[in-house]
Amino acid sequence: MKEWATVSRSWPVTLRDDSPRGSVVLRPLRRRDAHAWLRLRQENRAWLEPWEATSPGYHAEPAATFGEYVRTLTQQARAGTTLPFAVELDGALVGQLTVSSIAYGSLCSASIGYWVSRDVAGRGVIPTAVAMATDYCFAVLGLHRIEVNIRPENERSLRVVEKLGFRDEGLRRRYLHIQGEWRDHRTFALTTEDVPGGLLGRWQRTRDAV
Repeated sequence: MKEWATVSRSWPVTLRDDSPRGSVVLRPLRRRDAHAWLRLRQENRAWLEPWEATSPGYHAEPAATFGEYVRTLTQQARAGTTLPFAVELDGALVGQLTVSSIAYGSLCSASIGYWVSRDVAGRGVIPTAVAMATDYCFAVLGLHRIEVNIRPENERSLRVVEKLGFRDEGLRRRYLHIQGEWRDHRTFALTTEDVPGGLLGRWQRTRDAV
């Protein structure tokens, strides 16, 4: 099984997986990512917008600058409620993965959301990123459950959880506000008992056997 490593338990955290398919890295989103991040978002606007959460109401809030956006995410990361990762493939920024709604106590759970540039979709980048983030949440943060919520129409995202073996826990009616309407989502989850040897190792064996 290939190794994955954490730099630190507290934020900032960097995770990495190297394979013949490329090096996938999760690292903190930084202000200096502004140019590459904004370019990716513009180039992939039509690809991403159908799945992007929006805020209901008649009065839209002023758009934050990228610097403000990163600062807010960093504050949340230091508070232990969010892990905002940039996703790199072979040193290039290709997407973003966020672990959010981190809760301890009797729940010990979190949610994972992600997006990736269309030109690297289907290459195993996001399944690898989700696997690394899940293992970190289980092994280092001590969480018990990770969930991913996906619109039933989002076939590519459904393939991610299928590849990783997430359990389908059913439909949540009108769960998130997207493009002006409350949209249904399917909830997929894993608990620590589902992957006693780690999710990344299981995914690596599946991925590398192809």
